[in-house]
Amino acid sequence: MNETHYAYFDGFDYPPDMPSDGILSRTILDTPSIRFVLFFFAEGQELSEHTASSPAVIHILAGDARLELGGEVKEAHSGSTAYMSVGLRHAVFAKTPVVMLLQLLKSPCLDAQQSATSP
Repeated sequence: MNETHYAYFDGFDYPPDMPSDGILSRTILDTPSIRFVLFFFAEGQELSEHTASSPAVIHILAGDARLELGGEVKEAHSGSTAYMSVGLRHAVFAKTPVVMLLQLLKSPCLDAQQSATSP
């Protein structure tokens, strides 16, 4: 039996009615090792400061946002990407309507291996 194990996305479908208020999230992939969650933020909405429970990557797909990463502020826009290690305090504020892809890496050993090999 020859099984192919992959997920392929040729773009992401945005909801027909982006939220005019609030935040909408949709899990689009959930495997034992990674989870993809699409977030749709109305302008002015935010995810208040919290900590990363697993290594994660934020990709801003559309819009402008302010990211707070470990006490530093970054102005993010379409194409911006941020990696977060376990325990990093972070927040997201949508300056315009924002579409964001969050990748949660479920294997903490990936983060530990990276830290062990970094100078």
